Amino acid sequence: MIWLIAEDEADILNLMATMCQVWGHTAVTFESGQKVWDWLDEVESSGYNGQIPEFILMDIRMPGKKGTDVARRMRTISNFKHIPIALMTAYSLSADERKAIMETDGVDEIINKPLPNFEELRTQLNHIIQTKQVTKQGEGQ
Repeated sequence: MIWLIAEDEADILNLMATMCQVWGHTAVTFESGQKVWDWLDEVESSGYNGQIPEFILMDIRMPGKKGTDVARRMRTISNFKHIPIALMTAYSLSADERKAIMETDGVDEIINKPLPNFEELRTQLNHIIQTKQVTKQGEGQ
């Protein structure tokens, strides 16, 4: 499985990419929301010949474009409509703020930093992916 990971803090980005690989996945990494946005331009213009990631994990607040902006845009692109998207944040969000982000931006889950331990995080991310796959199958997609 290919995971897109976008995070502006190099240590967290490297840790997430390493964890992804340890779990048997391939990580495609970006160090800013703007770089993901530019990559989406390439995808939409048919200039991208690689595989589309099957899971998206991004920080909410990054330079350029925020994770919420990128997620919202992804949901307008047919290749990304049913891909699970999780956002990470170090900020405390109220239940209403979380709900608004998930509904408005098409986000499947918001994970708080500091991130849980290795096994808890893997369980949480796998649950997000499996839940989205069940939802997709239920919609007949």
